[in-house]
Amino acid sequence: MIKNETWRVALDALLANKVKAALTMLGITVGTTCIVLVVTVSMIAKNYVIAQIEAVGTDLIYAYFPGSRLNRSVADEISLQDLEAARDLPHVVEVAGVHDIGNVSVVVNSVEKPVTLVGVTEGFQKIRNLIILQGRFFDDLDMESKSKACLITQDLARHFDRDMIGQILRVGDLSFTVIGVFRERVATFGQSEITSESVLVPFSLLKSYQGIDYLRTLYVQADSHQEVSTVTAELHSLLQSRHRAGVVYTVENLSGILDAAKQISWALTGLLLTVGCIVLVISGIGIMNIMLVTVTQRTREIGLRKAVGASRKEILFQFLIEAVLISGVGGMLGILIAVSIKVVAQPLVPVEYNMHIPISMLSIVVAFVASCSTGVLFGYLPANRASRLQPTEALHHE
Repeated sequence: MIKNETWRVALDALLANKVKAALTMLGITVGTTCIVLVVTVSMIAKNYVIAQIEAVGTDLIYAYFPGSRLNRSVADEISLQDLEAARDLPHVVEVAGVHDIGNVSVVVNSVEKPVTLVGVTEGFQKIRNLIILQGRFFDDLDMESKSKACLITQDLARHFDRDMIGQILRVGDLSFTVIGVFRERVATFGQSEITSESVLVPFSLLKSYQGIDYLRTLYVQADSHQEVSTVTAELHSLLQSRHRAGVVYTVENLSGILDAAKQISWALTGLLLTVGCIVLVISGIGIMNIMLVTVTQRTREIGLRKAVGASRKEILFQFLIEAVLISGVGGMLGILIAVSIKVVAQPLVPVEYNMHIPISMLSIVVAFVASCSTGVLFGYLPANRASRLQPTEALHHE
């Protein structure tokens, strides 16, 4: 049991050397702040990357026929019947299909613009998380009646520099009425069927336009992230069973990308935490050096305490308490600084990013324990050295 006198003597010693204690504490404060902020930044990065990937399409599986043009057969292509069969798979909540045609020109009031024409089925807006900025998406009547309606991207609407709802777009011999303006929730930069200047039309109209009656890409949405791999395998088996032997279909999902993003995040967190720990170690060495110097400077004090009855254990605990107080208070200050940065930075994040800055309680606990442990580990050597001084030698020390 540590006596109250030991605590009092340790506190008095620190208060008598405020500047020295504060400078020693500074390194611990910086190291602790680094640990908490590193975990926070890592969590922000991980959450942001995962949100960006999931925004392309939550729990999304996509399939396509990669066969070359030389050996392609219409019978091998993914059909609307395949889409309906996929709808009946367990754990599937939505399906959609698309076929895109590039190098198409649209004309609006004699203004011509090259675009990508994308035929879509029902469910495409939901499965791809499209945001309708003006107007509406296709309804059941548009799909069934082969309505000559279309939606255009936000970038395309800006190009024509006018209110496009109700405007007529001429594509070859067909004319479409614009019923909506949309954008992707997360830009895919042309890596999907949607480019910056795309026109969406009901899939049924593509047959009238170019005789196309098959899907270039089939999208399937699972009911949960846990079922994505199962649905992926079932969709692959379904397509293989519905077409001739030897035809291979590519069925993929975003789980691999999500897992890679998480692994990269953990690796980055580990790397940055190592940097924070190195800062703490350097600070611990500083504590040890300061305490060793302190022991030398306070040799007579130690001798006097031992002469009046202080035990070796009490001297040991006195110097350990001083080291732990320096590291503990420095750790708490570091945690307060890290939390304050979060509180100040959160209101500065633009609302459109919808980004929450998290503070991990685990990182706070780990940072505080690490800072206190640093004080104990690096404070033990000088404390042990002080406790082993002989009273007679200490009293004769000048």
